[in-house]
Amino acid sequence: MANKRHKYRLAMLDDLTLREVFHFRVSLLGAISVITVSIVAFIVLLSVLIVYTPIRNILPGYSASLRQQLTQESARVDSLQNSLNVQRQYLDVIKQLTAGDIESDSVQSLDSLQRVQQAQLVAQRSEATEAFMAQYEQKERDRLLLFDNASTHSVRQLCRPVRGAVMSSARPDLRLYGTTIRTAKNENVLAVARGTIVSAERLEDNTFSIALQAGTLTAIYRHIARPLKTQGTPVESGEAIAMMDGEHDLVFELWEDGQFMNFEEVMAW
Repeated sequence: MANKRHKYRLAMLDDLTLREVFHFRVSLLGAISVITVSIVAFIVLLSVLIVYTPIRNILPGYSASLRQQLTQESARVDSLQNSLNVQRQYLDVIKQLTAGDIESDSVQSLDSLQRVQQAQLVAQRSEATEAFMAQYEQKERDRLLLFDNASTHSVRQLCRPVRGAVMSSARPDLRLYGTTIRTAKNENVLAVARGTIVSAERLEDNTFSIALQAGTLTAIYRHIARPLKTQGTPVESGEAIAMMDGEHDLVFELWEDGQFMNFEEVMAW
């Protein structure tokens, strides 16, 4: 510690006259203190510049959050602009009513006009959605339609209920009549035969159960994410009746005249 406090004299001399121009006395401890204070001051100054000046915009990662903030503000401005336009339209109608240019009975509220426009947009989207679903269902029907193995049952046209992997088969001896099938996310659940949806209910785990009646054939689908058909809706063989979410496995049962039928044995899989 004594050596660190020892004073040293640093002098600057003129090279021609060897005359001392400048000198100062410093210790090793003093030099360390000056350097430390300088570094701390530089860090503080740099932090202030980053926080309170636009220099922060050049930092990596900040531009993304800034872009997101600008997008949110732009959406908010658009919403405010729409509200302002509605208020202006209200004021214009009030002015015309006050001036007697239009009769009050002939004025339709802007809210009703907006509801009509929204209904028209929804109708257009619904038509486009129905057209897409019909086309998609036709492709699925053509691709997945299979024929029953007629060795033990009468010849019928059956479609497999869903694309996936069988995780566990039915065990009638243990009174386990459902076959568990693991599917991908947004996978369509298909009607195995032409018939009618006789039941569409929500289960305790917020999934749904659908029962399809096709003559003497009854197909039960459990743990589906979203039904596409309601109770009483007639469906064709291979038509999409529900969708899976990829988190729950489909449990499928097949019955004929009240008797259990293992669909893995009577259907190509």
